[in-house]
Amino acid sequence: MAKRVRDINLESKAARTKLKPSGKPYYKSIGRGLHVGYRKGKRVGRWVVRRYVGSGPGDPYIVETIADVDDAQDADGVRVLNFWQAQDRARELHKQRVTIADDAPHGPYRVRDAIADYLVFLEGRASHNDTCLRLAAYVPPALTGKELANLASAELTKWHRDLAKMPPRIRTKKGAKQALRSVDLDDADTKRRRQLSANRILGQLKAALNLAWREGKVASDSAWRRVKPFQGVVAARIRYLTTAEAKQLLNACDPDFRLLVRAALETGCRYGELCRSVVNDFNPDSGTLLIRTSKSGKPRHVYLTAEGQASFAQLVAGRSGSEPMLGRQWRKSEQARPMRAACQRAKIEPPINFHGLRHTWASLSVMNGVPLLVVAQNLGHADERMVVAHYGHLAPSYIADAIRAGAPRFGMVEPSNITSIDRA
Repeated sequence: MAKRVRDINLESKAARTKLKPSGKPYYKSIGRGLHVGYRKGKRVGRWVVRRYVGSGPGDPYIVETIADVDDAQDADGVRVLNFWQAQDRARELHKQRVTIADDAPHGPYRVRDAIADYLVFLEGRASHNDTCLRLAAYVPPALTGKELANLASAELTKWHRDLAKMPPRIRTKKGAKQALRSVDLDDADTKRRRQLSANRILGQLKAALNLAWREGKVASDSAWRRVKPFQGVVAARIRYLTTAEAKQLLNACDPDFRLLVRAALETGCRYGELCRSVVNDFNPDSGTLLIRTSKSGKPRHVYLTAEGQASFAQLVAGRSGSEPMLGRQWRKSEQARPMRAACQRAKIEPPINFHGLRHTWASLSVMNGVPLLVVAQNLGHADERMVVAHYGHLAPSYIADAIRAGAPRFGMVEPSNITSIDRA
């Protein structure tokens, strides 16, 4: 009998009640190219099996419903199955469907298999698309074809170091040769940025390999655990708008784009999070905006200031709850061009991209004394480490207060008619 694969979210009725109803099944890998999925409806759940059938045109997986879930009825082993019975049924079905002609995966478990299983694991999360694109672009066939059990630290380290020496890719037409941006790789800041990018891709690959190790597909994780990221490459983000610059930018925006920019400045939310928001996501009683799907895949409530609450109340007044919050549906990357135009009209130098509005909210909040952990939670971070790394230097601290109060002064500053520099 095949080994049972555990999943704390699927194996009990109590755990499944905590999952949200979804058209997309909650999948668990139970073998090479084989997954059991729990599709939770509003009234009844169903077990599905997802089988890998090859890399030809179309979807490389086939999904079939196999039985009802024992959420409301006791399992009978035939029409209603529990999690363990669903695994057995899925394996039986897989065995029946697989023939000599099938292109189902056989042989040793390879890096590409680990990546494929990891992408299934990420389905429904905001990070799925970015992870898929990066791993497809930067992990070469020579590495994806390697047996996981035979991976060596030296080849992973070389691949990671070579990534940092590659110029950044730029958007290229489908089918054309990949274009690269011309940069000076000897420049210290450019080198830091390339190393930071290499670390991000290494982290995504390690996450895929770690999942394979946790699920027993390989005996040891030492090969990639020994590969260390570049150190000291995370620089504090210092580009943000002052309050005066933010007002200039808002005044320079086209009317429909102004709604989007103002929402970003009032919430610190990402562009995609705001684009997916609908009227019902604003709760005037609690003064919060619900972000249903964040980068982590988890929902969160963003707390608004009194000004932010008034702004959103005005935005949703008299409108249907299912309408897009921002008046229309913004498409992917549609914010870039109007943002550049608004910065030019507002004379924002150097110009800032839309994501910089998120940094602006965080930076100004931290400087106004909002605790780092509170900022992290409103931004949707799991903990305060990212906020400390990027904005911690802006936070009021007893060290800064003590230095400014008690360190020696020498009276060497010459009088000047310049009183301040209005710059972030």
